[in-house]
Amino acid sequence: MEKSKKTLNTLPVDKFIENEKAKEFCEEFIHSNRPKYIFGRNEFAESIANSVRVDGVIDDFTNKTEYLKLPVVNIQEIPNNSLVVSVVVIGKPNIAEKRLKQFPFDSLDYFSFIKYSGIPIKNIPFWEGFSDDFRENQLIYENIYKSLHDNLSREQFYKIINFRLSYDLKYMRSFKAIEDKQYFEYFLKLQPKHEVFVDVGGFDGFTTEEFIKKCPGYKKVYFFEPIEKNLLIAKKRLERFKKIKFYQCGLSNKKSSLNFSYSASSSKICNYGEIQVEVDLLDKIIEGSVTFIKMDIEGAERGAIDGARKIISKYHPILAISVYHKADDLWRIPSQVLEIRDDYKIYLRHYTEGIAETIMFFIPKNR
Repeated sequence: MEKSKKTLNTLPVDKFIENEKAKEFCEEFIHSNRPKYIFGRNEFAESIANSVRVDGVIDDFTNKTEYLKLPVVNIQEIPNNSLVVSVVVIGKPNIAEKRLKQFPFDSLDYFSFIKYSGIPIKNIPFWEGFSDDFRENQLIYENIYKSLHDNLSREQFYKIINFRLSYDLKYMRSFKAIEDKQYFEYFLKLQPKHEVFVDVGGFDGFTTEEFIKKCPGYKKVYFFEPIEKNLLIAKKRLERFKKIKFYQCGLSNKKSSLNFSYSASSSKICNYGEIQVEVDLLDKIIEGSVTFIKMDIEGAERGAIDGARKIISKYHPILAISVYHKADDLWRIPSQVLEIRDDYKIYLRHYTEGIAETIMFFIPKNR
């Protein structure tokens, strides 16, 4: 309770204590002859396996027997004197940690491992440059923190900031993997009828389907998804609904073609992307009123906001925007929105146990 009172006044930046036990684990994992395993199969596992000799990969939910030329084994088979690094980073690292602690072998999360191992392994996606940015712009972070509308927003902002600064998973203990509840918080006060929804980064149509459940008398849905495969899945999912306009394009602040890179942990617009996508301005595509815009477009949110300035300024819609794809999104995106209109209440919610799915909501003060 004391923490909640404190968060009302100033953004707490905790004093971090070095984890000597994690340091010892890393030293053993790199240099000892003890059995060594990786919990999970992804690019983080690959980066460890490329740097350290390991004996196998743990995965209880696959029929595959080999990964990266290493044996895939059941967790029940791991020797008690083993060392195990969990590479569950994106969604459920707490659940992974609890599972590992049910066994007598020693284990460590990837965040601590990357902090203390000192070996060249894959960085945490979206965090590159965060510590420097925070130091340079701490006053702005402080102001954003103070502008958040409720205690839960401030509490979650505090935990996310300190998690990024410390790489200590303890800051995420209270979070749950609740992506299915994302975007539709009580404070949006969505109406059953007449809402106009813009789903930017619609993916497979799940979010639009959830919107329709909550607003069955909706007036219109504009659905944007640049990847053809995803768009076809979404059209099939939503085919029973009317008044949905589909666009196979992304949004930005100018009409162009961009390269898009698909990755399990960090898809993004970039020069080396293997897929070419079309982007345009929302202001040029939609002419009528809009009441709710959701954006989750892999780091391209700022450009899309810039390309929707007229709509935001004129119609004052609710905004639900991802603020985790870039290290400085947590302050640049709210600053950008408030520069267009300063009469928004700001909320923040985080929907995983790990690094992904931090959403900032902008609610019109007169709604």
